[in-house]
Amino acid sequence: MPPVSELMMFALALAAAGVVAGVLAGLFGIGGGAILVPVFYQVFGLLGIDDAVRMHLSVGTSLAIIVPTSVRSFLAHYRRGVVDLDLLRNWIVAVPLGAILASVIAAHVGSETLRLIFAVIALALAFRMIFNRSSWHIGTDLPRNPVKWLVGVAIGILSGLMGIGGGVLNNTFMTLHNRPIHQAVATSAGVGVLISIPGLFGYVWAGWGEAGLPPLSTGFINWIAVALIIPITLLVAPLGVRLAHAMDRRQLEAGFGIFMVLVAIRFFYSLYG
Repeated sequence: MPPVSELMMFALALAAAGVVAGVLAGLFGIGGGAILVPVFYQVFGLLGIDDAVRMHLSVGTSLAIIVPTSVRSFLAHYRRGVVDLDLLRNWIVAVPLGAILASVIAAHVGSETLRLIFAVIALALAFRMIFNRSSWHIGTDLPRNPVKWLVGVAIGILSGLMGIGGGVLNNTFMTLHNRPIHQAVATSAGVGVLISIPGLFGYVWAGWGEAGLPPLSTGFINWIAVALIIPITLLVAPLGVRLAHAMDRRQLEAGFGIFMVLVAIRFFYSLYG
């Protein structure tokens, strides 16, 4: 067991990550998983959690935290009247289906595969956030079904495997199809709800009975980490919503993109370093 001073330091790091994750939930319409998963991976490593379940536990715990964060963020955006409810209704089966498929995949792949998936997608998202231009469009409106429905499934799968709420993926999809960024952000909060709830139950199932899990874990969900982070994210998520409607996002997106590059490098190093 690490010294108490080290545990306190990492508890503070988790608390700080909770603040950032909550603000990002409102600012970008995401659940903060892109922040929490790499932090959890480091902290669980410090605590000696078995490498075979460490990444799975990080992803599952992140999805559990995203549930209330995304719900609160969605309700705050909904009250502003900018959510694309038609898109959410169209995805009410597609996105949860993708999240459930992600948990099935996670139950059958190793930690190395999950880390590789996270790193590759993180790099792709970082490229988009650093170099994105508002003039980039591939269509004048969202595609029709079945393409739109399949995109929802894909967002659910990729987000469920990364432990994120799908905000960055949905923001990209909507803005590339000429939707306003504020509408994309608001709708992404709803996408996070559709991903995180089935994802939570999926990762409970996927990790049920696994050896090497820490105390107070149900499957791949650690409730100690959930209890520590959720109050902080709920408290600060509305701040992110207000910021989303009041400021220029370009520099923030670039900064978050750089963070994603660093995270990807960290996971690649853990695999091949």
